[in-house]
Amino acid sequence: MGATVISNEHALDGGPGPLGATYGKMMMWYFILSDALTFSGFLAAYGFSRFKFIETWPIADEVFNHFPFAHGVDAPMYYVALMTFILIFSSVTMVLAVDAGHHMKKNKVAVYMALTIVGGFIFLGSQAWEWKNFIKGEFGAVETSGGSILQFVKKGADGNYERVALGEFAAVLQEDRVQHEKNNGIWFVGEATIPSHSANEVIQGFKANEDILVRVETIDPATKKKVVLSREESLKRIADTKYVVEGANLVRNEYGNKLFANFFFFITGFHGFHVFTGVLINIIIFFNVLLGTYEKRKSYEMVEKVGLYWHFVDLVWVFVFTFFYLV
Repeated sequence: MGATVISNEHALDGGPGPLGATYGKMMMWYFILSDALTFSGFLAAYGFSRFKFIETWPIADEVFNHFPFAHGVDAPMYYVALMTFILIFSSVTMVLAVDAGHHMKKNKVAVYMALTIVGGFIFLGSQAWEWKNFIKGEFGAVETSGGSILQFVKKGADGNYERVALGEFAAVLQEDRVQHEKNNGIWFVGEATIPSHSANEVIQGFKANEDILVRVETIDPATKKKVVLSREESLKRIADTKYVVEGANLVRNEYGNKLFANFFFFITGFHGFHVFTGVLINIIIFFNVLLGTYEKRKSYEMVEKVGLYWHFVDLVWVFVFTFFYLV
């Protein structure tokens, strides 16, 4: 009786594997599944923290309201929506590249891969620009000794309250301000760059401008807007000022709850790292296409495998976009 011979010649070269898929594709799906669970955990932690501190959570429309070359224009979510569209469109070009590979059309694969790479670079540049504005800030705020963030507003011509930048009202006082560095700080602890104005300058300037009020980080459930205090209450709250806050970092956040900045930097940064990695891999595959590597193999499966990763990165951004910017 003849014995059945099982061939493993394709086990390591991406040949036929379980369920009719190649081993290369199966490994990519395993990676995507594990990465999806990782992102799910991060977003679940973000959702829990937001629910816990819902009354003091920053309002996305007030944080992400910048647009390139339109300084001073209130454009809530416009640029974020644009960069999201660009990333999703790059997923379309990747689909076209995979389809062209199935038809063994080398030139079309190269063109669509190049468009995908350009879309990835534009998204990364846009994300860096968003980070820059988030870190730098636009208006500034103060933090009390209890850790509360106080912003400054005044009533506009339309009757609505508008943010006021610290530079518009802060007094100019003759004060000696020294930035503590590791070589001259206490216990060799350095501090961040000193803000443009001292706490005393903000307090004195606020007292001299009676039309300016304090807006706390608490959101009114009825109006869905942050609560604006009366002039008397504003004077009481600002007297407890301890720090001047400009922009956001891992320690302080002028937009509101500190956890918002921590999650923003971590989750969007982690996703940005995935996009950057995807762009690098796409560039490698693009040059392989130009060199005719996959023509010689008679298969463009590598394009399909990196396409799976790219689609996953795009899908994750849809959830990040929903959690951070829309909800």
